Amino acid sequence: MSNWENLVRKVVPYTPGEQPKNTNVIKLNTNENPYPPAPGVREALQALSEDDVRRYPDPTIGRLVSALAERAGVRPEQVFVGVGSDDVLAMAFLTFFNGEEPVLFPDITYSFYDVWADLFRIPYRCPALNDALQIDPADYLCSNGGIVLANPNAPTGLLLETESIEKIVAANPDVVVIVDEAYIDFGGTSVLPLIDRYENLLVVQTFSKSRSMAGMRIGCAYGSEKLIRYLLDAKYSFNSYTLNAAAIAAGTASAADEAYFAETVKKVMATRERVKPLFAELGFSFGDSMSNFLFVKHDHVPAKEIFTRLRENNIFVRYFNKPRIDQYLRITIGTDREMDILLAFLRDMLCKG
Repeated sequence: MSNWENLVRKVVPYTPGEQPKNTNVIKLNTNENPYPPAPGVREALQALSEDDVRRYPDPTIGRLVSALAERAGVRPEQVFVGVGSDDVLAMAFLTFFNGEEPVLFPDITYSFYDVWADLFRIPYRCPALNDALQIDPADYLCSNGGIVLANPNAPTGLLLETESIEKIVAANPDVVVIVDEAYIDFGGTSVLPLIDRYENLLVVQTFSKSRSMAGMRIGCAYGSEKLIRYLLDAKYSFNSYTLNAAAIAAGTASAADEAYFAETVKKVMATRERVKPLFAELGFSFGDSMSNFLFVKHDHVPAKEIFTRLRENNIFVRYFNKPRIDQYLRITIGTDREMDILLAFLRDMLCKG
């Protein structure tokens, strides 16, 4: 190994879901929303001027921050915006987790958490989900350097009730507790109202799922003014111009259209509930997902075999070759037509053997 390589910060990177080059596929592997963004998003993008492109964007992201604050009923000083929730979460890890005690997050959860911990040299420990793949709040009532909980959890889709989260936050006043609510709009209740009671609570959300804007990369966090001020200090020490002009304009337009947002979320939830019993009829078992995906396990056919057969027929779902979950598939909720095609294929495959 070359001498300079001894100084490289080596990590095992996060593996994102496959983005197939062929457009003639049913893509149910990355939890994207199957419906287009709000109509105002296109209008906002079309209205961009040459100056919007020529000049640097607003480093404070003021328009979008104000729109999000108004929608959430908080002050702009309680809102942080970044390039997708991944950027927001990474900045939070870097800013708040600098102690010697391990940061806690579940053994089965969003698989970027341990990547950031390794990248930033943050000690961490992963309490195991129980046999039903649920978080046990008691595991987080101990000495630690911080806590990160995805709610609903990913990839399970299972929801932890607000009372349990508040118990964890209240029991850990000396560390920052991050609640990652990427999927909260699909059936859960946000803990955002708790930020005025607990200055150590940071609630992270995204435009990628319920707002159909994964391609724009917009994420946000809500917290006490003190938490947000520390995040902004870190951001401005790293990259002042995080969101580009197009993303700011599109995000502001999306945040303004509450009716469209509610309509598309309702469609996804209705499709999810419709297909749950159909998957069960085919021999799949799964928890009561409150997200825009199902995490399913077949009674006797290996997950990898199903994944491979689906992929060979241009139907993409997510398979995790990891301990405890290597017999599960994560299936994004698509349109009714996409889900019917998937179910028809599975029915034919499983009946023929």
